[in-house]
Formats: sequence, C-alpha cells, structure tokens
Amino acid sequence: MKPNIPIKISTYTGVALVVANMVGTGAFTSLGFQLSELKSPSTIIFLWVLGGVIALCGAFSYAEVGSQIRKSGGEYIFLSELFHPLIGYLSGWISITVGFAAPIALSAIAVIEYFPYYHLSPKWAGILLIGFITLIHSLNLKVSAKVQNISTLLKVFLIVLLITIGLVLPAESNAISLNTSQYSELFTPAFIIALIYVSYSYSGWNAAVYIIEEFKNPKKSIPRALVIGTSIVTVLYTLLQYVFLKMASLDDLVGKLNVGHIVSENILGSGTGNLFSFAISLLLVSGISAMVWVGARVTSSMAKDYQIWRFFRNKEGTIPKAALWLQFMVTAIILVTGTFEQVLIYCGFLLTISSAFTVFGVFKLRLTKHQYDKSTFKSPFYPVPQIIFLVFSIGMVFFAIYQYPAETAIGSTNVLAGIGSWFLNKYVITKNK
Repeated sequence: MKPNIPIKISTYTGVALVVANMVGTGAFTSLGFQLSELKSPSTIIFLWVLGGVIALCGAFSYAEVGSQIRKSGGEYIFLSELFHPLIGYLSGWISITVGFAAPIALSAIAVIEYFPYYHLSPKWAGILLIGFITLIHSLNLKVSAKVQNISTLLKVFLIVLLITIGLVLPAESNAISLNTSQYSELFTPAFIIALIYVSYSYSGWNAAVYIIEEFKNPKKSIPRALVIGTSIVTVLYTLLQYVFLKMASLDDLVGKLNVGHIVSENILGSGTGNLFSFAISLLLVSGISAMVWVGARVTSSMAKDYQIWRFFRNKEGTIPKAALWLQFMVTAIILVTGTFEQVLIYCGFLLTISSAFTVFGVFKLRLTKHQYDKSTFKSPFYPVPQIIFLVFSIGMVFFAIYQYPAETAIGSTNVLAGIGSWFLNKYVITKNK
C-alpha cells in the first residue's frame, strides 16, 4: 500500500497563480477612470510602467521574506513572526474581510459587464459564478492546479493575441495622439489617484506566498513564481494599455468600464468584438479562481492559532472547505452592498498598508543575522527596491486619506473591528476555553 503523500504544486503552477491573480479587472477597466483626468498617452504609459516597477520591488521583498519564513498564510504569518502577533492578526483580518473578497467581487462584476450576449445582474450572476468556482476549489488540490494552469495559459494567449493585432494594425483615425506628452501631469493629484488604480491593477503579485507549504520546493519556487510572474504581467499590462490608447478615441474611453470591449470592437468589428468581449469575460474567471484558491488559506492559517476562528480549521494537507465558503459569504455581502469604485479604494487602502509592513520586514530580517538563512533568495540592489516600494506606498496611503476620507474611514473602522476581535479572542474566548 502506497503512503498517502500530499499533492504539491510546481514552480510553473506558482507562476500561473501569480499571473492569474494579477491579470484581472484593473487591466481592462481602470484606463477609463485614468483618462478622466490624465490626457497624455505618455503619462498613462509611464503610469503603468511605474506600477510594474513598484510591484516588482514588492515581489523582490516578498520573495526574500517568503524564502526565509516558509509557511502558508502570507502577511498574516510574516508579520506575526517579524513584528507582533497583533500586527499579523490585523493583516489576516484585512485579508479575510476585504483583501480577497473585494477583488473577487470586483472581478465578478467585470465578468458580467464584459459578457455581451445577455443582460445579467452583475450582483446576482456574480454570486452564482463565485459560488461555482468555490465549489471547484473545494474538491482537491490537483483539480485546483489543473484549472489554474489551463485557464491562465488561455488568458495569456488571449492578451498576447489582442496586443499583437493592436500593434500590427494602423491606429484609429480618432485615437489619442501617442506623440502627445504633458509631463506636468506627473506632478498632479490626478496622477497619484491614477497610480492608486494602477497599483490595484497590479495587486496579486504576492499570491504565491499564501500557499508556500503547498509547493514542492518553496525555497526556490517562491522567488521564481513572484519575480517571473510579476515581470510577465508588467510587460503585458504596458503593451495592452498602449494598444487601448492606439485603437480608440478619448471620447470612447473616458469613464468607461468595458474598455477592452470597446477596443476589440474597434479592431475586429461589432460581431467579432462581442466574441472577444466574451473571451475577456472568461479570462477574468481565471483571476477569480486564483484569488478564491489562495484567499481561504489565510483564514485556515489563522484558525490554527486563534480559537475565535476554530470552526475554519482543517486537517494538515486537506482543502480548507469551511474557509472557502466563509470567503464566498463575505464576497456575496460586498457584491450586494458595495459599488465598484468605493470597494476599489477601500480595498486598495488597506492592502497597501499591509504590504508596506511586510516589505519593511526585510530590514528586520537583515538585522536578525543569527536567524538568517544565507542560502535563500536575496533581494537584488537592497535596500533600493524596499525604499521605492515604501515611499510610493506611504504616499498613496496619505493621499487616499486626504482624497477619499469616507472610504478610508470605513477601512479604519474595519481595522478597529479587527483589534476588537483579537482582544476578544485573547481575554474572553481563550480564557473561557
């Protein structure tokens, strides 16, 4: 009788997971919001390159932390071990309440918006879609890996195809002139707001660290998955926005959510455009699948350490089914109650704070040399990537507080609720156990 060896995933699946998490709603929806204030194509392209550089700086930092602390759970585990259990708990709380549920909800809205053949309710059709994907990931890890690899491959193929066609064809006659440059826009509040949108679009570059223990060789696979995946998406995103700007007019795009559909119609005609829009809606499902997969691992990690989450514990090597369905319920609530832009700002504000703490953790690791495994991945050009990431992250957080006081106040209230649940667990539930 063969021993029951837990299934482990490869580096390739890790790269696919990162790419699938990153390529989602933002790449196909946020350009319309950016063009409401920014009119220069060169500014837009620089914006997306800068977003990729910031994400890559984060990926380098997470790769170093993840190769040292080889446990699933992402920021929850990292910050608990690097700083204090309360800081780690709050990061996990953010992941459970909005960190994954909000992006999943936003992606579901985009899937329905891009679906061209029937007018479906974004909220209720989105809930059904997420429920179906959650069911798939409740089966086993082998099914999850196969679904993710295939869907991500199709997603990348579709994006490369759209980019290739857009680069080959001549620009639309009414398109924004790509030679127009207004560098003064780089120093405006509108640029910072747009950078917040772009940073959200690049979110997901840290996906692999949530399932570290499910890799065959996490010491090598985590850095490769994070860095390679983030680099691929940076190139794809920048070229995709260039094609969008080349193949549509300003009036076509400003304030529009379904940018990809508009551009595909301009390139291929109405009938074919609908077909391509349908394909885009399918590729966004891959991103939902990736986030559903990894998000529940934070809850299950916290359940091992805190009695308040004990219902969501799972046996070693098994699928965290209860955590998956909790995530589904939170996502459904967000879908029913939130709006696209409000949820985006609210979610991005909290996730930026959590990521900034983790990147700062690289400095803490380097200072504890007696515990440092020198054979693991080292962030290149240290401490430059960490400083770049922290400067932009802190800047975006303060600007978000100034520009969106209502959304950031809701985010702060959420953090206070997390603190309350931590003390409830420590002084009430654990003592009465």
